[in-house]
This record gives sequence, C-alpha cells and structure tokens, in this order.
Amino acid sequence: MESAQDKLNPGSPTEPVAFGKYLLMGLIARGGMAEVYRARSRNSNRLFAIKCMRPQLAKESRFVDMFLREGRLAVRLEHECIVRTYELGRNDGRYFIAMEYIGGKDLTQILRRCQESQARIPVPHACFIAAKMSEGLHYAHTLNDNDGRPLAIVNRDVSPSNVRIGYDGEVKLLDFGIAQAMEKFTSEIGILKGKFSYMSPEQIRGMPVDARTDVFSLGIILHEMLTTEKLFRGDTEFQLMERVRNAEVVPPSKFNRRVPEELDRVVLKALARDVADRYQSASELAADLSAFLKPYRFDPRELVEHLRGLFPSDYDREAAELAACYRALLPTGDSEEASLVVHASAISLDGVSISVSPEESAPHSHQEQTSPQSLVPHAAPAPALASPPPKQSGQNAVPAAPPSSPPVEPVEHTGPTPSKPGLWARLRGRLKGESIK
Repeated sequence: MESAQDKLNPGSPTEPVAFGKYLLMGLIARGGMAEVYRARSRNSNRLFAIKCMRPQLAKESRFVDMFLREGRLAVRLEHECIVRTYELGRNDGRYFIAMEYIGGKDLTQILRRCQESQARIPVPHACFIAAKMSEGLHYAHTLNDNDGRPLAIVNRDVSPSNVRIGYDGEVKLLDFGIAQAMEKFTSEIGILKGKFSYMSPEQIRGMPVDARTDVFSLGIILHEMLTTEKLFRGDTEFQLMERVRNAEVVPPSKFNRRVPEELDRVVLKALARDVADRYQSASELAADLSAFLKPYRFDPRELVEHLRGLFPSDYDREAAELAACYRALLPTGDSEEASLVVHASAISLDGVSISVSPEESAPHSHQEQTSPQSLVPHAAPAPALASPPPKQSGQNAVPAAPPSSPPVEPVEHTGPTPSKPGLWARLRGRLKGESIK
C-alpha cells in the first residue's frame, strides 16, 4: 500500500508539476509495476509518456533490475512500428522511462469495442495491422549490438494489449525489454496469469524459443482480429495451457465468411504447431500479408476513419486534452534538470558502456543524491536529447498520445535458453505433489 508521501502529484495541463526536465500533466495509466504520466518537455512543445516505477517496488532490487533492463533494451529500438523510448533515468529517487506519446487505443480495447458493437475489424485492416507488427518484430529479431553481433531478441509477450493503434493510423508495438529479467520471477503461476492464451506451444512447454515463437503469437492476434473471438480459451488455466500446447486451430473463414482461402493458409502457417512448419521469420509473414493486401489497394487512412468511428467521444476528448497541454504556460526562468538520464544514442545492451550526462547526474539540494553507478556504469557524456516539433492537430492528424494501458508483463532479450521443465510440466507436478526442479 502506498503512503501519501509516496504518491506522485500527477499535475494537469492547467497546473503542471515539475519532474526533472519534464512537466507532468496528468496520470494516464496505472499498472502493477508502474504508472504512466502525460508530460511535456520544459523547453519545447513535445509531449512524452513518462513511465515511473511504483515506489514500493523500488525498495526491492529485483524489480529495479527488471525495470532498468526494460529501459536498457527499449532505448536501442528505433523503428516506426515500435514505440520509441528516449531515455531512462531517476529523479527524486523515482526510476522512469521517457517514451513517445501515441494517441489512440490498444488492440485489446479495439477488439472489445468490436465485440460490444457486434462488428469486426475489416479484413484489410487486420492484415495491415499484422503486417506492421511483423515489420517491427523482424527489426527487433535481427538487431545487432555495437560490435555487429546478433542480440537474439525475442519479445515473448506479443499480445493485443502490447499493440497500440494511433488515431493517425500508426501501428506500434509496446514495451520490449522486460522478459530477460522477468524470466527469473515466473516460477509462481500467478505472474503469468492471463498471458497463456498468447503463448506458443514451445513456450508453454518451457522449451528454447526463438523469433518463431513471436510469429505464433502474432498469428493468434491475426486470427482474433479476423474472427473477434479468442483463439484459445479454457475454463481453467490448466485447460487453456493444454489447448495452446496442442495448437488445434480452426481456420478463421469458419467464423468469418469474408476471409478467403488464401488468407486462411497464411494464418494457419503462422500458427503451425511445429516450428519447422511455421513462418521462419516475421519478415516472411509480413511479405505474404503485403502480397495479400495488394489487390485491396488499402489506404491507411481507412484505418484512421475506422478507429475514430469506433471511439468518437474518446477521440474528441483526447484531442481537447492534448490541445490544453500545448496551451499550458511553461515556467519562466532557468529550471534545474534533476533527472539522471541515460540516452538512446549512448547506451549499450550489455550494460557495460552507458553514457550519463554529467550535468544531469550532479546531485541537487532537493534531490536524493544518485551516482551513475546506481543505474549503469559511467562512460563518456551523452549528447542532449533533441526535441523535434510536435505533430499538428487537424482533421487527419492528432498529437501523439500515450499508451492507455502500458503493459508491464514479460518480454525477452535473450537467445535460446537451456531446456527445462515447461510450465505445463511444473503445474502438473504441483498438482501431484511432486517437486520439479
């Protein structure tokens, strides 16, 4: 339970609250591990989503390590289909990650609205979204470190809540970087509750995973977008895990007559139980989806109109809130930047070479003294973060908005892992009273 002094004043557009180099302008989401605030830079009109680790978790080193691992990887991912992370730091004892602010909805919200209105995401829209997700995943899967060595990143948490669809038609994956740390803390069943239905069969079994496990998860999402029905479900977690493990898939055309046989083949190949029968890379899946889309002559503006039509009042409210943020008066005079910041341009994935701006790492009278080593080893000074001009609002574009429900569940930065008893084996052993190591 958080005490009153632990709570961060979220601020508002009319009464912004200083947070290092940022001005907080309202709480936009709260998760089990972090809270996300709308924020504006002190020296520009740029808006950010500031993810702050919850203070009670910051008292445990394992959660701090997990949060920092997320940030270390996220700042390296620069792709149009992945939400951009700009910096990782600590201000007044609070660890934070500064991300781009994306206005729109996550895919979970969109699917839920479609179910409520007894509608479906149009087939071309679903294929476009899946193709963009594939592009982002392929970029992450093939990313190298500074020495040109493959990082072997596997997301492991490709789920609808981790996909953001912007009111301007952008499709973005959220929150890479947590799984390597989270893998240490997933021995308890409850930690993964709710994620089983988007896992691959090999992930459920606890087998080594690679990029093809993300392809399977993406196949699940594509199936659900085409049918507006969950692919894997069960009355109990054990039943659900068994169904994922067996990977028995009904073609989406059985639920939606608008799905042609050609698209059925694409979905079923992505959802092949055997990894050898599956798409061997996300780029292969993206290529087939793009080829399927060609005859439709799909225009992303169609997705813009569809999303705004699903959420007309939410779109108007968000546009008004962001306009208020841009109108807010900035503090006059010089302002200290109390943030200890790690910039994307200088961070290394292995945590060995990380740059911290010396002027930002200097302690202030009102801030807990923090050395660079509390985040990462000190190296050469990092360049200042550039702030490009904000997007202009209008009929076909709105200022970017933050993730509405930023997920804090596992993602992975790791290669193949040693074989170990799978989740299913461990759970079955617990029911029998066995001790499975």
